[in-house]
Amino acid sequence: MRTYRDLIVWQKAMQLVTEVYLSTKTLPVEERYGLVSQMQRSAVSVPSNIAEGYGRNSTKDYIRFLRIANGSLFELQTQLEIAFNLDFFSQDTFSKLYEKSREIERMLSSLINKINA
Repeated sequence: MRTYRDLIVWQKAMQLVTEVYLSTKTLPVEERYGLVSQMQRSAVSVPSNIAEGYGRNSTKDYIRFLRIANGSLFELQTQLEIAFNLDFFSQDTFSKLYEKSREIERMLSSLINKINA
């Protein structure tokens, strides 16, 4: 692996960012600076922290940034559920985004465990 871009988890996180941005376009305008902004920031934080951690010269720092990415993913999952509960997302949209986030969560957990081994 030559760069963080080679990490499948980073690639999937980047796809999730795109899907979150596209999906949040349908939320009410009054949520632009509330829930929409929070969801987009949480989503962007996931691949950003994976990349930043990869660029650190320390295994300990790398793991710390992967954990931060995981925390941002948990924030996003919570925000997705809030949007669904408020009927801003259909069941289909919510399920699709949530399942993608869960896959990334499992991949991050696996990567952290591999690095810790």
